[in-house]
Formats: sequence, C-alpha cells, structure tokens
Amino acid sequence: QVQLVESGGGLVQPGGSLRLSCVVSGSVSNIHAMKWYRQASGKQRELVARIASGEDTIYADSVKGRFTISRDNDKNTLYLQMNSLKPEDTAVYYCHADAPFLRPEGYRGKGTLVTVSS
Repeated sequence: QVQLVESGGGLVQPGGSLRLSCVVSGSVSNIHAMKWYRQASGKQRELVARIASGEDTIYADSVKGRFTISRDNDKNTLYLQMNSLKPEDTAVYYCHADAPFLRPEGYRGKGTLVTVSS
C-alpha cells in the first residue's frame, strides 16, 4: 500500500507562485513514477507533470516553462513548483503514484485546491 497526502494549495493572484507538496508513505520502493494531475470544475482530469525513477520529466504543453516537478527521495516528498499562474490553472491538484506490482491503477491522494484569481 501507498499513502499520499498533498498540501500547499490556496488562493493566489494571477502571475503568482505556489509550491505543492505530496508526502509519500508505505511501500515507497514499489513506486515507478510519480505524477501530478489536476481537475477543474466540469472538466476532465488532466496530466500536469510526471517524473520517473530516473528523474526524466514530462509536462503538459499548457504548463511547460511555468511548472517544475521534482522530488526529494530522502523526505519521500514530491513537489510541484508553479510559477506565472493563470486563472485557467485553477483546479484540484492530485498526486499520483504508479506502483504496478501493487495496484495496476496506482494510488492517488485526496487533492489540494489551487485557485488563481484576482
């Protein structure tokens, strides 16, 4: 089992920054990759960023150059640094762990709300 707890969301003005954190516990050694998803009200879930065990990263086109995914293996924590935030970034952000040997669908946290508004 893997447990994920996100934090760091909140209200921020357009152009501002936030850093999301996701603390991971449980069978951490079984995790292959970590992801951040987001889901805005009335919209489908969107993959925001992914980081593999080899530190390879990918980003959605909508956040490239503005968001950075990273992790601290010593602290078992995943981060998402979000800069130059736009109103369209408003969503609930979820941390996700790929652990195919434990559960094919992976594990997801409960999410943290990011609201970008003036």
